[in-house]
Amino acid sequence: MNAAPTGPLSRWVNVERLNKDRSEITVEASPEECAVLARDFKIPAIRDLVGRFRLSGSLTRLHVGGSVKAIVTQVCTVTLEPFEAKVEEAVDVEFTNADILNDTDAEDVELPDPIMNGRIDFGALTAEFLALGLDPYPRKPGVAFEPVSAGEEPLPFADLAALKDKLGGKA
Repeated sequence: MNAAPTGPLSRWVNVERLNKDRSEITVEASPEECAVLARDFKIPAIRDLVGRFRLSGSLTRLHVGGSVKAIVTQVCTVTLEPFEAKVEEAVDVEFTNADILNDTDAEDVELPDPIMNGRIDFGALTAEFLALGLDPYPRKPGVAFEPVSAGEEPLPFADLAALKDKLGGKA
């Protein structure tokens, strides 16, 4: 049974067949997958995207740790120039069998992510943690934001006060 792809980077792994004590999963995105992810994330480029994961525990409580690394091209929010930056995001996620989650109120507890039909999409996990590692307001190294001031800032309601004075204090 093949699971349908969930996004531009999909690597379904049957975790029921893995040795949980020594299992390691590596996801390396192809240049084509990186290009599609970059479009999805609305950034110029992604390259060298790799997710490395270690599994431990059981299917009732499977722990996935590791890291996601990539080099991304983002646009500086100050200069509007593209620049490259390294992204490295730590991964620390709990998974459980989806059947265990039935009839559980998500508002009461922090639920683990589900294992769907004995499988986890490590490609989607890689893309998710890359997205978490992206700076939402990227700045090119060495660039600082300098606010522009064109003199004194008018006080709020200054125009209303001037209008009140013009009308002779009747407002």
